[in-house]
Amino acid sequence: MRVEYAEEIKKVKMPRTLPVLPMKDLVIAPGIMVPLVFHEESAIQCVDDVAVGDKFLCLTAQHAPREEPPNPANLYRVGTAAILLQMLKYPDKSTRVLIQGLTRVRISEFVQTEPYFMATVTELEETTEESHEVSALMRGLTNQFEQVVSIVPHLPDELKVAVLNISDPGKLADFITSNLNITTEEKQAVLESLSVRRRLEMTAGFLRRELELLELGSRIQDSVQTQMNKSQREYYLREQLKAIRAELGEEDEQAMEVNRLREEIDKAQLPEEAQAEAERELDRLSRMTPNAAEYTVSRTYLEWLTALPWHEVTVDNLDIQEAQRILDADHYALEKVKERIVEHLAVRKLKPDTKGPILCFVGPPGVGKTSLGRSIARALGRKFVRLALGGVRDEAEIRGHRRTYVGALPGRIIQCMRKVGTKNPLFMLDEVDKLGSDFRGDPASALLEVLDPEQNNTFTDHYLDVPFDLSKVLFITTGNMLDPIPPPLRDRMEIIRLSGYIEVERLEIAKRYLLPRQIESNGLKPKQVRVHTSAIRRVIREYTREAGGRNLERELGSICRKIARKVAEGYEGLTIVKAADVPQMLGPQKFFADDHIVTRKPGLATGLAWTAAGGVVLSVESTIMKGGRGLQLTGQLGSVMKESGQAALSYIRTRAEQWGLNPKLFMENQIHIHVPAGATPKVGPSAGVTMATSLLSALTGRAVKPRIAMTGEITLQGRVMRVGGVKEKVLAAQLAGMRTVILPEHNMGHLEEVTEHLRKTLTFVPAKTLDDVFEAAFATTRSRKKKKAGK
Repeated sequence: MRVEYAEEIKKVKMPRTLPVLPMKDLVIAPGIMVPLVFHEESAIQCVDDVAVGDKFLCLTAQHAPREEPPNPANLYRVGTAAILLQMLKYPDKSTRVLIQGLTRVRISEFVQTEPYFMATVTELEETTEESHEVSALMRGLTNQFEQVVSIVPHLPDELKVAVLNISDPGKLADFITSNLNITTEEKQAVLESLSVRRRLEMTAGFLRRELELLELGSRIQDSVQTQMNKSQREYYLREQLKAIRAELGEEDEQAMEVNRLREEIDKAQLPEEAQAEAERELDRLSRMTPNAAEYTVSRTYLEWLTALPWHEVTVDNLDIQEAQRILDADHYALEKVKERIVEHLAVRKLKPDTKGPILCFVGPPGVGKTSLGRSIARALGRKFVRLALGGVRDEAEIRGHRRTYVGALPGRIIQCMRKVGTKNPLFMLDEVDKLGSDFRGDPASALLEVLDPEQNNTFTDHYLDVPFDLSKVLFITTGNMLDPIPPPLRDRMEIIRLSGYIEVERLEIAKRYLLPRQIESNGLKPKQVRVHTSAIRRVIREYTREAGGRNLERELGSICRKIARKVAEGYEGLTIVKAADVPQMLGPQKFFADDHIVTRKPGLATGLAWTAAGGVVLSVESTIMKGGRGLQLTGQLGSVMKESGQAALSYIRTRAEQWGLNPKLFMENQIHIHVPAGATPKVGPSAGVTMATSLLSALTGRAVKPRIAMTGEITLQGRVMRVGGVKEKVLAAQLAGMRTVILPEHNMGHLEEVTEHLRKTLTFVPAKTLDDVFEAAFATTRSRKKKKAGK
């Protein structure tokens, strides 16, 4: 586009009625010379008539879509009066013309629509002003436009010269706008602006925006080009480095790494399937460039594959006497577990190729399940590795992620095997009862293959995707409860229950292990501390009530810290802790013997219950209230426990005459059974005999003998059914100071699991029916009749 104002054109008078030539997506400003090509018949006829006439015409833009034919309604009313300078006809029936804009006009009225538009027009006068602001705008526009021309490759440099030669502000704005890549609507807005200053400001805004976009695009292009140049440079340098190393007879880093991995594969002596996968992956790696995304993935996979202990094993210690000595030195009591481990050693000694057992230690917290695993590993001469399963919810934690995922790794089973470095460690799966499951899978199901001796010789991790033999591993799992463990997983394990310790055992454990460990961990020396046995016994009885020994160790640690402070302050003598000194060091007594153990009141009976933390003593209270009827049960009892209370009441009502009770008593009074510690949920049927005894005591007004505890499920016929957790319950009874324990007759065989000391300390009464329970609890014959009560 050029600006040319011929003096002869200015002197020609323009007619008021002009042919109108619609422009699609094009706005021609005054003073702009532009070539156009027409193919439509109406446009060609229009320019033909203009060429033979006075050569004037009106150009106006169409504001409708290009597909819509032009009509007076979709044409802008402000256009440009122009003059036809040149016209050429081409063989393809198109017409090419050269047109120059003259001045702004407004279309007043269309007077013809066929074969082309004719309209009366009015020439528009623009308002100009001379000021410093206009001069500054012109200078800024000229500088910015020169920058645009320098950046845009398709704009010729001649435009810089042209813009410098324009001194009229209005013509400068029209010229720059015509050469900017802006929308038709924005160009039309400039055309319709009659204020020269406003036109300059609009043009400045468009020019500023265009310059920002061009500079941003230029920066992006420079960045991309820099990256490309950098990549090309690195490629050339690597090729040159390869050539230099070849001349020196040296290998490049990639070849060295491939050779290193090949040596590790040969050294690992992989099984056939793993060997084939390793060679395939190594061949794939050798064809990659080191900067490829898959290069690191393949290299990491091969490193994991070669680092696993495919053949490394440790020799088992088959000296049974030595193993027994180590087990006895590390743990006091726990004879059943020690016996099972020694049996396994004996079988291994007779049959070396036998598969390892899968043991499950179940017991309350703090009884030594995890430390027992370490002791077993030391006795067997095997390495020990532990995997905590508490809170694990993702199956991939066990089996690993497939290599298609970013940052994929093997599961924790394979990770632990690589860490321990042998094929036959003692592998402890801690807290197996606390596994979870969600949308990511069920880890317990993934453990089925790991803990099955018939399957774990071909355990396949998702990451490795080749079988790994776990059959030589001695798996030991631990848990506090059996119920949360899924039955299929429980079926694969040999369950060994670890009950709590009695007072004598806890005393020995404290003297042999806990106290020496706390003395050492608190920076003391054995010659600085002496704790009397009576003091330890008082700590056990009055400051702890647990099945294990963690709280006992904490209390002993508190005593040692008090002594450590004295030593740190300058005391150099021996500190002797006696029973009378314990409250001064540990504060007031924390646990007391329950009053109902020695207090004889009607309606009060003592039962025994089992929890995940061991056995506990449970008191049951009953009372009779006039003015109502029915049975009320409180104490946050579960549905099964409530049913036991109903069964107890039904049995006593059917035999009311035997116990001298008036049948009207049940119709005229409300019976309330309460189990204290209402904040603790209570479930299970083993409190049935206790509820029945408490209820009968309240109805007859006779108190239960002191220091007697009981457990057992009951039926409507009065039969006493067997229950679980007998050893834990007996331990709880002994800790609570009981002297007599009533057990179901079918549970008497479980007393073999109880230590001889407990069997001598307590008196055990077998009960086949509720009458046996009542006879032992009330010290009366079952046939004795009493006067009817409740009148």
